[in-house]
Amino acid sequence: MKGARPLPAKELPIVILDGFAPTSQRLVLDRRGSTVWEIESERGKYAAKLGYANESSEGIQPWTALAPAREGHILNMLNEEPTAFGEWEEGTWNVQPWREGPSLWQLWEGCRVPGSRMEPHQSVALACAEVIAELHGKGWTHSDIQPAHFVVGPERTHLIDLALARGGRVSAGFDFPFRGCLVHYEAPEISRSVLETGWAEPTQASDVYAFGASLLISATGVRAVEYPDDAPRPVQRQAIVDGRHRDVTVSGPMRSLVREMLRYDPKDRPTIYEVGKALS
Repeated sequence: MKGARPLPAKELPIVILDGFAPTSQRLVLDRRGSTVWEIESERGKYAAKLGYANESSEGIQPWTALAPAREGHILNMLNEEPTAFGEWEEGTWNVQPWREGPSLWQLWEGCRVPGSRMEPHQSVALACAEVIAELHGKGWTHSDIQPAHFVVGPERTHLIDLALARGGRVSAGFDFPFRGCLVHYEAPEISRSVLETGWAEPTQASDVYAFGASLLISATGVRAVEYPDDAPRPVQRQAIVDGRHRDVTVSGPMRSLVREMLRYDPKDRPTIYEVGKALS
C-alpha cells in the first residue's frame, strides 16, 4: 500500500476484471477511502468494493484500505453467500452479491416531506430489526448501523457494510481497532470512549441505539442529538456525551419505542429482540 491517494481510483483493478469479467460496471459510491461499483457478469450481479488509505482532517486513515478485506472475511465467517476478497496495489477489495432495493433512508423519504401525512411503516422497521437480531443471535455486533445500510429488498431486508463488525477472530493482516463510526448514530458510551482513549468496544446495546437513531432520522430528517452541522467530530461527540437529545417526533406508535432505544444508559435500552417483539 502506498499511502493516501489525492483522488480515488476510477477504474477497477485487473484482479477483479480478470476474476469476474464484468460485462458492465457502474460507479455508485466514491468517498472517504472507498469506492463501490455495481458490476454485472455472466455469473450474476455484484457489488465490488475498493479500499485505500484516506487523508482527512484527522490525518491519514489507513484502516479504510483494509476495510473491504475485513468485511469479506467477516461475511465468509457468517456463512453468507461466498465473498471474494484480496489485496490490490492501493489497499484491499471485495466482491459480494449485489443487494437490490431502496435503503431505509430512501424508502421513508415521503415521511420527511413538510406537511406529509405519510407515516413510517412499522413492517419495514420490523424487517430491519429482524436482520439485526439475526446478526446478534450469531454473537456479532454490526457497529456501523445507519439508514443507508438497510437495503429493503422485494423478498427480504439486508444489512450491509459489515467492515466494522465485531464478534469473531479476523485475520490480523486485515484487522484494525474500532475508532467510532458516523457520529449521528454513535451511542454515548461509544463517543465517550473514543474521546477518552481514541477507540471503543461496540456492543449490541450500541447497535440498538444506532438503530433507534436511524429510525428517527429516516422518519423525520432530524438527528437524535443536536450539534452544528459543520462542528468538528470531537465537538459532535461531546454533544452526544452531554446528552443533548432532541425530542423524538416519530409519528405513530413507534415514538415511545424509539425513545427507549435512545436511552442514555445502555442497560436501560431494550434488546433487539424486545424491539422486534414491540414492532410485531
